[in-house]
Amino acid sequence: MTPVFLLITASTFAYFLCVGTLIPALPRFVEGPLAGTSVSVGFTIGAFSLAAVLCRPLVGRVGDLRGRRVLIVAGGAIVALSVVGYIWAASLPALLVLRLVTGTGEAAFYVGVASAVNDLAPDERRGEALSFFSLALFLGLAAGPILGETVLGDGHYAAVWLLAGGCSLAAAGLGLRIPETRSVATAAPSGRWLNKAGLLPGAVLGAQVWGLAGFTAFVPLYALQIGMTGSRSVFAVYSVIVLLIRGFGARLPDVLGHHVSARTALTFSAMGLLLMGLVADPAGLYAGTALFSIGQALAFPALMTLAVDGAPASERASVVSTFTMFFDAAFGLGAVGLGVVAAVLGYEGVFLTSSLVALGGLTGLVMLGRRGRRAEAGADNPDLQPVV
Repeated sequence: MTPVFLLITASTFAYFLCVGTLIPALPRFVEGPLAGTSVSVGFTIGAFSLAAVLCRPLVGRVGDLRGRRVLIVAGGAIVALSVVGYIWAASLPALLVLRLVTGTGEAAFYVGVASAVNDLAPDERRGEALSFFSLALFLGLAAGPILGETVLGDGHYAAVWLLAGGCSLAAAGLGLRIPETRSVATAAPSGRWLNKAGLLPGAVLGAQVWGLAGFTAFVPLYALQIGMTGSRSVFAVYSVIVLLIRGFGARLPDVLGHHVSARTALTFSAMGLLLMGLVADPAGLYAGTALFSIGQALAFPALMTLAVDGAPASERASVVSTFTMFFDAAFGLGAVGLGVVAAVLGYEGVFLTSSLVALGGLTGLVMLGRRGRRAEAGADNPDLQPVV
């Protein structure tokens, strides 16, 4: 808990408070003043993720060559300006363009703060550092919708855009006080657009996030179908469990080992989603949510640590960018793909399909572990190394 780490987490909280503030307002803005449809809402939300995915390789290279602070400050400022620009968005195409710009800023900001945290964290405590870092992210996303809906009231959209832009500007301002964490003593970065160290851990993260996309999109509707009055209590269970594990259990990924923690995460996620799909009543939904939440709490710190540990420090930003682009891609594609599944198989089919995807991620994780053990065996035994 150094002052620099606290500055990074404070900046992260301010930025994701901005993102959370937009969550309840954007869909209403699209369907209300812009007279859009539910499809328009999907495109508006998805444009953000699309831009973030496309820009991550570029910002990863910039982060390795120019440092982390420039990404944090520039990313926060770009998001602030684009969100304030929503005030003048009088049509859906104009809003879509601004959402693309917002996604560009998000890619830069997140790669910057995540890379800085990995720079600061000792190798043996990286999972703990990432748990606390992700806690700031999660708290911003949890508090933002409450703040945004309160300010929105009967349709005060401009006030929401100004508030969200102010939060992102505050994140950029805090970024100005963060010293550069990139080590200048390391070797020059490779210059690759995608870093292979982040590919397999990122794909496993995508399998985990696929279920999260289905959970957030369809639990509100599924809860009504099984006789509940709403899903607020289900999301409360999810939030409390994630907060407790990432707060009080922050050292679990380091103590258990990152491979073990990641396998545990995928197993719990698959079990929770399976239970939701097979037991179509409130008890099944609550129990499945509890298991799923444990998996979500453990997955991100463990998998990012596996990705970062697989590359030199000089390529850390490109690893983070490659790894996190799978989050945006899986969340966007997962919501769209599972929407088709819901139309054909119902909401139970959404959770069962997501469980199978999580099991696929678990298989990939086992492959990653075997590859690592073979590499270690080859390093320890010269007779197993190839002759050149």
